[in-house]
Amino acid sequence: MCAIEAGKRGRRVLILEHAEKIGKKILISGGGRCNFTNRSVAAKNFLSDNEHFCKSALARYSQNDFIALVEKHGIAYHEKTLGQLFCNDSSREILAMLEKECADAGVEIKTDCSVESISKDEYFYLSTNLGEFDCISLVIASGGLSIPKMGATNFGYKIAEQFQLGIIPPRPALVPLLWNEKDRRAYSELSGIAIPVKVTCKKVMFKENMLFTHRGLSGPAILQISSYWKPGEPITIDLSEYIDFEKVFEKYRTERLEMPARNHNQ
Repeated sequence: MCAIEAGKRGRRVLILEHAEKIGKKILISGGGRCNFTNRSVAAKNFLSDNEHFCKSALARYSQNDFIALVEKHGIAYHEKTLGQLFCNDSSREILAMLEKECADAGVEIKTDCSVESISKDEYFYLSTNLGEFDCISLVIASGGLSIPKMGATNFGYKIAEQFQLGIIPPRPALVPLLWNEKDRRAYSELSGIAIPVKVTCKKVMFKENMLFTHRGLSGPAILQISSYWKPGEPITIDLSEYIDFEKVFEKYRTERLEMPARNHNQ
């Protein structure tokens, strides 16, 4: 997106991608259908020490601007319960859209390019496995540490340290919660079951689905609350709003009463 906008403003733009192909994270997002935005996006949906930055950024480029871009490229999409927007077909359509916008803006993309060192005086100088490059403006868009198997590294943090930029200690966010061994044995048979819940940590609450997996708890509710949780803090998962426990217990009592009496002589 940054490259596209810079290209539209007449800048000469080069993207250096260390992976063998672009957009790996896009391709797996939303189960392969790319949950590309939401009908409602506001500063309150972001974690930031400066909420005014989010307000300013969203005022200049909103979810509606991106939706208009998706529609311009004729990509069919659908809306889920809480306003999440997904491609009808494949996340590859979003990747193709961004590639097309880059090409139209004159952006060049080099893949399999490893940046070995960066220095700066009047210009930025980059030494890579594909040669030397220099530029007036340099943008590091390396993502976080979330999926090392897809090539995520600490490259961005190293560059930030090199140029003496402040770094907030990273911690997991938007992640599943894993069972300990005892709970894994107790709850593993529930794997695959999704249920609506109200999950709370401190004063933050989400009402969405929770998914049991063989390793722990996942689903939108858990992924959201994980961003607010720190080790040692309690998380409350409330099912009572969606389950009539009185009926559940009554059904249990009825089934127990209807069970045939055991013959203790056998």
